Amino acid sequence: MKRKVFITGATGFVGSYLSQELKSSANIIYGTCYPERPEDCDRTVADKIYYQDIRDAKGMAALIEEIRPDRIFHLAAVSSVKRSWDQREETFETNLAGTYHLFEAIRRFSPQARILYVSSSDVYGVLAPVKRALSEDDAIEPVNPYAFTKISGELLARFYSRIEGLDIVLARPFPHTGPGQSADFVCPDWALQIAQIEKGDREPVMRVGNTQVQRDFLDVRDVVRAYDLLMEKGQKGEVYNICSGRAIALKDVLDMLLSFTSGAIDVQVDPHKLRKTDIPLLVGNNQKIQRTTSWEPKIPMKQTLGDLLEYCRSTLV
Repeated sequence: MKRKVFITGATGFVGSYLSQELKSSANIIYGTCYPERPEDCDRTVADKIYYQDIRDAKGMAALIEEIRPDRIFHLAAVSSVKRSWDQREETFETNLAGTYHLFEAIRRFSPQARILYVSSSDVYGVLAPVKRALSEDDAIEPVNPYAFTKISGELLARFYSRIEGLDIVLARPFPHTGPGQSADFVCPDWALQIAQIEKGDREPVMRVGNTQVQRDFLDVRDVVRAYDLLMEKGQKGEVYNICSGRAIALKDVLDMLLSFTSGAIDVQVDPHKLRKTDIPLLVGNNQKIQRTTSWEPKIPMKQTLGDLLEYCRSTLV
């Protein structure tokens, strides 16, 4: 019998890559899309796509009761830090209440399911150590609404794992990018600006935020591999960093992107792109996930950025 796999946010940036990673003769993939309608999404990412807002408790309960999935990847969320400041109520309702509605539906109708809850490295915040990689046991100090809802979701996941007995594994991915990511995020924003300048759609000036911060970047294709491995081998109730263990300054990311284009481009800091709060250094320790699953990232940052820029160029043709 085929295994029923359910992905919230299946048609989103990460969800579409995860769906491709999980496609096999052994799986039937079900997924949600929102706010886009199924007819406006890539319907090939799953065997069946449902138009479902995870904030709708009754709708989520009916969906889980209908599918009764064996495995659940919870990706649906407001994932942009900027958007979480601009739309705080939506962020709390989606990321926290929506997660509660999902866990309640699973408890009632599919308690045997194995679940991966996707959190974020943003939960570590500004009190993170600045001279070493962060481990899962380090202190947390969320500094934006997105991070607050993600650590709150982790607490929910632990409650439902320990008290209600649900089989939940927690993932803390560090920043990841790749072709198809929204320009709400820094790498695709910069890549799209370069592609627009090359095409003559904008003046040869790139507008950037704080390029001094350092981040532990991954390729989305490596991240979804980690999700699959954690579903297979992760321990119930445990949290796992998904990271490379190396930080790169955004200035170096910018220089790498600019190396792919031949035209002269001026770079200017745009005050509107500066965050209300920012984390100077965010780098993770990946020993726990390596011990548990043998996962390690394979795709170098230069390849990721080159693929991202080519994708942005293709969208402007």
